[in-house]
Amino acid sequence: MPPSKPESNGPCLRDVVAQSVQQYLDDMGPTPPDDLHDRIIREVEQPLIETVLKHTGGNQSRAARILGMTRSTLRTRIRRYGL
Repeated sequence: MPPSKPESNGPCLRDVVAQSVQQYLDDMGPTPPDDLHDRIIREVEQPLIETVLKHTGGNQSRAARILGMTRSTLRTRIRRYGL
């Protein structure tokens, strides 16, 4: 698959994720984890929520809108990650 066009001057998020996953698989060698999807979601979701909350000055309603989830779901994730 050819790299997608960047939206700005840097690489697009899709390309960065693809490179990171490929590097992770290369580093794991012949024994990659069976739960790769769940592992990636756990690793990405916490800093995503933290960054959006910081961007909104802690406003959970705005953060939930940006993230495309309900405020209730956001609050559950905040508790889950101890944010």
